[in-house]
Amino acid sequence: MNAVTRRAVIATAAVSMALSLAACGQAGGGDSGDKGSSTKIGLLLPENKTSRYEALDKPQFEKAVKAACGDCEIVYNNAVSDVVKQKQQFDQLIADGVKVIALDPVDAAKAAGWVKDAKAKGVKVVAYDRAVQGADAYVSHDNNKVGELQGQALLAALGAKAATANVVMINGDEKDPNAGLFKKGAHSALDGKVGKIAYEASGEWDPKVAGEKMSAAISSVGKDKIGAVYSANDGMAGGIITSLENAGVKGIPVGGQDAEVAGIQRIIAGTQTFTIYKSPLQLAPEAAKFAVNLLKGKDLGAQGATDGVPSTLFTPVVVDKTNIQTTVVKDGIYKAADLCTADLAAKCTELGIK
Repeated sequence: MNAVTRRAVIATAAVSMALSLAACGQAGGGDSGDKGSSTKIGLLLPENKTSRYEALDKPQFEKAVKAACGDCEIVYNNAVSDVVKQKQQFDQLIADGVKVIALDPVDAAKAAGWVKDAKAKGVKVVAYDRAVQGADAYVSHDNNKVGELQGQALLAALGAKAATANVVMINGDEKDPNAGLFKKGAHSALDGKVGKIAYEASGEWDPKVAGEKMSAAISSVGKDKIGAVYSANDGMAGGIITSLENAGVKGIPVGGQDAEVAGIQRIIAGTQTFTIYKSPLQLAPEAAKFAVNLLKGKDLGAQGATDGVPSTLFTPVVVDKTNIQTTVVKDGIYKAADLCTADLAAKCTELGIK
């Protein structure tokens, strides 16, 4: 190889290397000098009192990321309802070179400031299930529709009694913007169609708190005067139903949300009337797709926009005793064996759950 040829080869190799490094930097959304930055995706979930996060959302997200990006590394943390802890987790991800974070915030209003700071450092954020101002993408279910479906299902369960029924509403945590949407949607379905909302309070997404609020409602309204109970999720429904049973109140409709194992089992047993199924088979893979596409600099593939943020909103589904088999079992979220414990076996057979 003569000197001219050798210089040409070296120059070509240098250009190729520069282009490769530039591409890596673009994919990672920041400085390519951060070790491993181009393959790290963070997942921050808000709490573990609601079992769906650890049992469903986390594994489905991880599975979908690995399918789309075999060399991607997922860094996961749960805030256990502590906003200060979640801020520390968020900051640590950035310090560790993570360039895309899927964030389900404990407090969406406070998280907006984190997102602004992250973007200044070249870090992208996918708002997971709860909208965060300034996020690069948002994936959730139609949360106003969730509330509407909850209210409509409660009306259907009440039937002719709805027009005179006293309804107790135990809403979610007021720091969660989704809780406000659930509440708004439920009121749009219930207001003017039930006797009255006789008691309303926040259960703070905590079964214990929800149970305490239910006991207060029983004292305030009277145990024989409560026609139905709206519970914003299944976890709180468990605490509510325990309080009702302790007070000797049975047979009134109680709704929930999240299609948790315990909620589905209560529906089979007949103590809970319905839940709302927001499939993690939709939610987690879409969030994973957004995260990987942001990491690689690709088009998001969002279905629309919410407050200017590219987003996909899925339609939730009411699950009651008539469609457990054709929803959560058919989708593979749960096996019949997960739901049909020995004490529920006969009722599962009756309902066609297998």
